Amino acid sequence: MTTDEKLELFQEQITCGKAVYIWHYDAGGQLIKSNCPYEAMLAMTFSVFGCKNQMYEYAQAHDRPVILSTPIGLLWVACFEEADGALQRAVLLGPVFLPTASLSGIRQLVHDLNTADMGEASMAWRHELLGVIEKIPTLSLGLMQQYALMLHYTLTGEKLALCDITYYTDDLPASIPEPVKKRDRHKVWLVEQGLMRMVEEGDLNYRFAMDSSLTVSSGVPVQSADPLRQVKTSTIVFASLCARAAIRGGLSPEQAYGLGDSYIQAVESSKTVSEVASLSSALYEDFILRVHRCRTNPALSKQIQACCDYIELHVEEKFAIADLAARAGYTEYYLSRKFKEETGISLNNYINIARVERAKLLLTITDDGIQEIADRLHFCSRSYFSEAFRKITGTSPAKYRKDYAGN
Repeated sequence: MTTDEKLELFQEQITCGKAVYIWHYDAGGQLIKSNCPYEAMLAMTFSVFGCKNQMYEYAQAHDRPVILSTPIGLLWVACFEEADGALQRAVLLGPVFLPTASLSGIRQLVHDLNTADMGEASMAWRHELLGVIEKIPTLSLGLMQQYALMLHYTLTGEKLALCDITYYTDDLPASIPEPVKKRDRHKVWLVEQGLMRMVEEGDLNYRFAMDSSLTVSSGVPVQSADPLRQVKTSTIVFASLCARAAIRGGLSPEQAYGLGDSYIQAVESSKTVSEVASLSSALYEDFILRVHRCRTNPALSKQIQACCDYIELHVEEKFAIADLAARAGYTEYYLSRKFKEETGISLNNYINIARVERAKLLLTITDDGIQEIADRLHFCSRSYFSEAFRKITGTSPAKYRKDYAGN
């Protein structure tokens, strides 16, 4: 496949999740194309806030993905295609807002912009920007980081880690709060319990809980005019909670506290909000992977452990035992027999248990209906879901939600 064909495939793939606009700029700074319906307006916004100049300044010395941000919370990711060390084009994803941003807060920031000092900016431009704000997608920083790694791989064939992503500016907002907004502390507590439960269990499919948490709370509500200090405080608290959850999950106190301390020191040494946000994602993933390895049953063969890991990672996807058998290189009969011999339960029961565990999380940290959760986890009917849930937990989904989510 050519690079253009790969980019078309990448563009199709990201529309399967939360869609984000994609832009192509040539080496000279000209916009080649985009799929954004507000192309002229947002291209101008990208330029007005200086992000376009920052992108090309960065590209002169670097070829890794870069995240660009603005004082009103707009976020872009830029990746680059080179040939013989020379820039061929820049490909952008965005703009997006983080889930912690509020529409009213953003509108106030736009109203407060000093357009007189922004060159081509004007009152008309600001009015037009206000008209498209609510149409701009909202994505978590973690998802944008993953998209950045995928886009870079599409353009270059090089696989990177999250730490390879650069944050060009230091004004990435921790949040743009509502002027008046009462925090639902009970909901925050439930989400926190869901996050910590995934650490305790070493649940590999943890990104769902992380993304869900961002829609409920932006962290510890400290009264500070410094967003960097605020996000540092929240991340330090988060690291401490993760360390304690990891101990409950089987890590030794020495290992868990030592790991937590190293992340806290890294957080305190960070210079930007975006660096701290990246550390927050990294520490959560690190604790979960360590607990998962700790809890992995050494008595299980490599094939059966891989089967268990696949089920946990793809619990919300539809798959058959035949798919698992093919991955292990076994027949369905042999896989089912070997799984039962090594784990003590049947493969179907293990799948049901994994899905019920996810259902418990969905019931406590989302407002999804029981039928919706049953469909999401691929139970054939609500009644079968309720039956399986009761058999495993001893109670019904509705009562579980009432007892643990206060609904």
